[in-house]
Amino acid sequence: MIFRQFLHVDPIAASYLLGCGGHGVCAVVDPVEDVDLYTRTALETRMQIRYVVDTHVHADHVSGGRTLASRVGAEYVLHASVATGQTTGVADGQRLAMGNVVIETLHTPGHTPEHICLLVSDRTRGAEPWMILTGHTLMVGDMGRTELASRADEGAAMLYDSAQRLRELPDHVEVWPGAFAGSVCGRALSGKPSSTIGFERRFNRTFRLDDRAAFVAAMLRDIPAPPPDAAQIRAINLAA
Repeated sequence: MIFRQFLHVDPIAASYLLGCGGHGVCAVVDPVEDVDLYTRTALETRMQIRYVVDTHVHADHVSGGRTLASRVGAEYVLHASVATGQTTGVADGQRLAMGNVVIETLHTPGHTPEHICLLVSDRTRGAEPWMILTGHTLMVGDMGRTELASRADEGAAMLYDSAQRLRELPDHVEVWPGAFAGSVCGRALSGKPSSTIGFERRFNRTFRLDDRAAFVAAMLRDIPAPPPDAAQIRAINLAA
């Protein structure tokens, strides 16, 4: 497997390129506007970008997803509930294959209703999933805020169910989120941009809550100020 994480400071976000080096195909996940970064990395790693995936419709920055997909002739992928035009809509459990690397889509609403996580396996290493790209659902130290595309309490209730699904994953599964410390999409985010399910289950104060009412109450406390122009940015990303 070829795997690259890109950490951005404007916006504060993480994006990814991953795929099968043997078959020369890859996916880019949550790209920011500077799409040259991904085309250059694909060229350096001798891979063709087959899929460009946004884990959700972003509200803190304009996505480079459609631009990148159009430039390289890849499929642009979102959850089916918001897929329009030339977008490929995916449903829960759907798989995207790239040689020996397989992505399974998990619908994990809460941060936004359409949010998906990407469970990644490398068949050259083993049949079990190796890592999960969690977008703004589960981040290192906290869960993603829930009021940018729904009522905060409704989003928190959905996020509780999504967290339950993620807690069922094996401890060893690596967590690669879409943001880190400094992002307005979480509160107690760590500056370390990766973790594991087992570590977060033990030490993430919100993720470890196994009572729905307590979880929702925790998500409704100390909600940070929304990103500037959040509604407009989300509308731009939906209509792009």
